[in-house]
Amino acid sequence: MSQMPKDGSILFCGVGGQGILLASEITSYALVAAGYDIKKSEVHGMAQRGGSVEAHLRYGEKVYSPLIEPGGADIVVAFEQLEALRYMPYMNKNTNVVVNTQKILPPSVATGLESYPEGILDRLRENGLEIHAIDAFLVAGEVGEPRTANMVLVGALSSFLPLDKNIFTAIIQDRVKKGFVEVNLKAFDRGRELTGGKT
Repeated sequence: MSQMPKDGSILFCGVGGQGILLASEITSYALVAAGYDIKKSEVHGMAQRGGSVEAHLRYGEKVYSPLIEPGGADIVVAFEQLEALRYMPYMNKNTNVVVNTQKILPPSVATGLESYPEGILDRLRENGLEIHAIDAFLVAGEVGEPRTANMVLVGALSSFLPLDKNIFTAIIQDRVKKGFVEVNLKAFDRGRELTGGKT
């Protein structure tokens, strides 16, 4: 399992309504709290209709642009399987890829015009990528709140960042609505455990 360097690029991708932007914000605030300069860019697309959403996040001592070049992502967090495949051009042989195994059917598949691709995780692995497959929706349900699937994935991501877990804990406590803090912290811890992070 390759660890990220002091400078890094993180690509979040998925579909509208999965909490991608909150996940990227929590990660951004954690990096800033740890003393990093960060730049972030979001592309919402047809987010309100379940379309693609992506967020580019770059951090380091000094960062001038948020955009990640093709092949330049140190880590990709895919909130949905097909989105992992769609953003494969941003990956390289050293990219850690966290994939939520949940499938959300695009409109073209839901209406029967196209088929959902089979064997997505195998296709990614065939390209030499290190895949960390997590059923974040299932894990979120186990902690008592399906809407915390995004925090499960933030927890999984955190294992590859040069940050103390307590920084994330403080940011979650600060940025999440008070009634949902504890369940989000549980979701974060479960995700972190699944990629070998210390809790």
